[in-house]
Order: sequence, then structure tokens, then C-alpha cells
Amino acid sequence: MSVQTKYTVIGMTCGHCVQAVTEELTKVPGVRDVQVELAAGEVTVNSDAPIPLDAVAHAVDEAGYELAGATT
Repeated sequence: MSVQTKYTVIGMTCGHCVQAVTEELTKVPGVRDVQVELAAGEVTVNSDAPIPLDAVAHAVDEAGYELAGATT
């Protein structure tokens, strides 16, 4: 089973932001792929199963940004 979820992240402004968020989210168990759309402030996470929102929020916080919520 593969799950794709989009999240809105506040505070990303550059390539370093993309790298930091991607790095932290790929550490979350079950995450297979992370794609960041910087201009939209959206992060798409592909995972083996649904990832708990608090785990995503924690990873984004560790990267130095704020999770505004899931968009899909």
C-alpha cells in the first residue's frame, strides 16, 4: 500500500529550507519519498502507510519550520 499526503509548511524560503525539511521527513519511519514545492509551501510525502500527523509535525519542527496542516 502506498499513501501520498500533501502538507502545508510555513517558513520555507530557499533551497536550504527544502533540504532541511526533506532530510527530517525522510527520517520518519515509513516515509519513502519527499517532494517539496517551495513556491506553494507544500510538501508531498509518499509513504508505505499513513504517517501520524504528530510525527510529520515533529519532523518539520526539527527542521525549523511550522506545519500548517495536511491539504489532502
